[in-house]
Amino acid sequence: MTWAIPASAQPFLPVAGSDQKFPVRRIYCVGQNYAAHAREMGSNPDRELPFFFSKPADTLVPDGATISYPPGTSNLHHEVELVVAIGTGGRDIAVKDALDHVWGYAVGNDLTRRDIQAEAKAAGRPWDMAKGFDHSAPCGELHPVGETGHFKQGRIALSVNGEARQTSDLSDLIWSVEEVIAYLSSLVELMPGDLIFTGTPEGVSELTHGDHCVAEIDGLGRVETHIEAE
Repeated sequence: MTWAIPASAQPFLPVAGSDQKFPVRRIYCVGQNYAAHAREMGSNPDRELPFFFSKPADTLVPDGATISYPPGTSNLHHEVELVVAIGTGGRDIAVKDALDHVWGYAVGNDLTRRDIQAEAKAAGRPWDMAKGFDHSAPCGELHPVGETGHFKQGRIALSVNGEARQTSDLSDLIWSVEEVIAYLSSLVELMPGDLIFTGTPEGVSELTHGDHCVAEIDGLGRVETHIEAE
């Protein structure tokens, strides 16, 4: 078999302390999974069933990258998140078994065109162009769970140009990692190579030309992103 056009490169995350690469299949994202962030976005933080949106795998951006300010927006926002990498797939995974499916963890930044998202929400339309645009998923190195253990608590934070913007604790997740995996696997079959961005805490705010954004989680390091100067 020959391809009609050149095949696209396989998206991946580098594995910390190794020359290995973790191939990425899909990126699922949990919306409003911290109570304070849900409130700042005008929603109710009660434990309703979690909801999900997706980003294409090729939106991943490595640590230290410089990216262009995206077109079509004048209100680009940062969102620091714990990222879960699935190593063993499955359907209808039980909560008690969910962490057995995790290969590792990373720090991510769910960049969002907030004005486009607001327009989509008001019109009852999908968020794809607000969330899944080019270079919208900066992500740090992937840390194998065998080396770090699981992350149920710990500081999660983001700064812009050295100024603290977001600071919270992973224990404040409304839906835990295992609950997210279990519920998501009841909707789709999870597969090795899937990533789950687990939601962002309060303090999301605007990025502009020339900004230097640092997202970090205790025990996982950081991912730094530069927004190209105008």
